[in-house]
Order: sequence, then structure tokens, then C-alpha cells
Amino acid sequence: MIVAPPSADEQTRIAALEEYRILDTLPERVYDDLTYLASRICGAPIALISLVDRERQWFKSKVGLDASETSRDLAFCAHAILRPDDLLIVPDATQDERFAQNPLVTNDPNIRFYAGAPLKTSDGSALGTLCVIDREARELDDEQKKALRALSRQVMGQLELRKAVAELQHQASDLQQYQERLERYQRRLEEANEALAARSRTDALTQLANRASFDERLEEEMHRSQRHEHALSLLLVDVDSFKAFNDEFGHPAGDAALKKVAKLLLERSRTSDLVARFGGEEFAVILPDTDLEGATILAERFRRVIETGPWEQRSVTVSIGAAVASESCTCRTLIDRADQALYEAKRQGRNRVVEAPSAA
Repeated sequence: MIVAPPSADEQTRIAALEEYRILDTLPERVYDDLTYLASRICGAPIALISLVDRERQWFKSKVGLDASETSRDLAFCAHAILRPDDLLIVPDATQDERFAQNPLVTNDPNIRFYAGAPLKTSDGSALGTLCVIDREARELDDEQKKALRALSRQVMGQLELRKAVAELQHQASDLQQYQERLERYQRRLEEANEALAARSRTDALTQLANRASFDERLEEEMHRSQRHEHALSLLLVDVDSFKAFNDEFGHPAGDAALKKVAKLLLERSRTSDLVARFGGEEFAVILPDTDLEGATILAERFRRVIETGPWEQRSVTVSIGAAVASESCTCRTLIDRADQALYEAKRQGRNRVVEAPSAA
């Protein structure tokens, strides 16, 4: 294990940290919202707002971890603050000489993956990080890295607000003016957090619900279906020969086609349905309170409207697999049965709807 040395501006950095008067304060919802968003966007079970003090790192907010602080010698964040302008990404801590023998790696919480975005002041000092941690080796994609940086700036914005409020309380005689400024900033911060939360649940290309939103909604509808004995159906929709379309017309045209398919599905769906991008050129439609006959009618409606277009390059068609949940069905089982029906639709020649056989 390699202990991180003090930062080049350590005395200045510690003085700046103390000016914020944040250490050992009580939990606050606005910080907890930001760690929750970091955890969801990055798909990580642990997220922390970590402030690196002289001998410790202290957590202003935490998701998935019970400890409130650790020794600075063990802190991944102590390494992250050495480069205030960069994310520190550790794909597999067991393969990194700085951390392989760290007790936080060899024992609970068994850290494998770490990504930390420094909390940088306007003077360039890093107070700590907004970090996400996983117990499995992995990476972040570019959008997740961008979002983690954006959230770290939100943390610093809240810290700056706290500092400004303290100075305003000390200097201002007009309490009403202080209250209005605080409320305006708080509204802007809440709006920004709501926008980030929406982004974490939306597919960037099609603006449909993403896979995480789909999984969450399907779980909810499955419980509701079984509790109230209501029908629940699922459609899996695959764009036919999409690779050939991309090869012939290029990826920008392929992206435009996917966006149009998404738009047509959304326009022909009901308000109670959820249309999601399932992955690649595949979409999913959750149909609450819908039996297999109704699901097939809706699927045929989707198939026809997509087939008729109009389309610029050439006609686009879809194959659709339809399945209905049985009494003891799980989400995984329902997806598998719809996927098998989709495979059969493609095997039969594509551009058709196939129902999954009733579950035994």
C-alpha cells in the first residue's frame, strides 16, 4: 500500500477547508440527494462526499456505507486530491500498487472499483471528492464521468452557498434579503438536481426510458399484477436488419432511424404503458392491465405504423415478441419468454408479431 503524500498546497488547502465550517456537521438532504444521484447515474452501490482533513477523511454524505470517517492513510480520496483537475479512476484496486494491500480493499468494504471527482475551490485547492465505489472491478462510460464531474461542481456550489450564507449572516442587517437569496439558490439547486435525476433515467439518443427505468417499472408492475391479479404483458421490439441499415447508410442515419422508431412507438402507446430502449436496436413496451390478446393487437398496431413510415432511405420494419405474465412469473421469466417469441418472429422471416406460448 502507498500512502498519499500531502498535497503541494496542503496548508492552504486545510485553511480553505476550515473556512467552510462543514466538518462534523449533521446530515443535510441537499448533499444526500447528490450522493444518491451519483450512485444511481454511475450504477455504484456506494457513493460518498469525502472531505480530506489533516489526519482523516470525513464523510458529509454517504450511500451504502456505515462509517462516518476513516484514517487519511487509507483514503483513496487522499490520492485523488493530488490532481484537482482530473478524475481518479481505479478500475481494479487489487491490481493497483497504491491500493492492493489497503485494508479497505483486503477487508470490508472490499473496494475494487473507485472513481473520485475532486471538490475544487475557485483557488484550485481540492477539499475532498465526490466518489463512487463498487465491490466489483469495472469502468465508467464517458457520460457517467461527465455526470460525476457535474455533480461534484454541484457539491462545491452548495459548499460555496454555505460559506456565503455564513458571511452574509455576519455582515448583512437585512434578514429578508438573505432569506430570498437563499431560497432562490435552493430552488435553482433543486431544479438542477431534478434535471440530473431525469437524465439518469432517460436514454440519451431516443429520450425514452432507459434500461434501469425499465427494470424498476417492470418490477413494480409485476408486484401490482400479482397482488391485485391484474394482467401484465410485455412486448420486445427489434428493428429488422439494423446492422445492414447502418452499413449501407451510416451510423448518423441509423441513429435517426432509432429515434423515429422510438417516436412512433411512443405516439401509438397508451398513457399507462412504458416504452423503453432495451438496448441497441431493441425496445421494450410494458403493458399494464393487458392480456395477451390485447398485447398482440397493440403490437400489430406498432408493427404497421413503423412499416408504413414514411422513411427517407428505405423502409424500416420491426419484429415483435409478445408475452403475458403468469401467476408465478418473475420479471426475468417474462423477459425471457418475450425474447423467445421475438426470436421466433425473426426466424419466421421478420416484420411480424409472435406470441409466446402460455406458461405451463
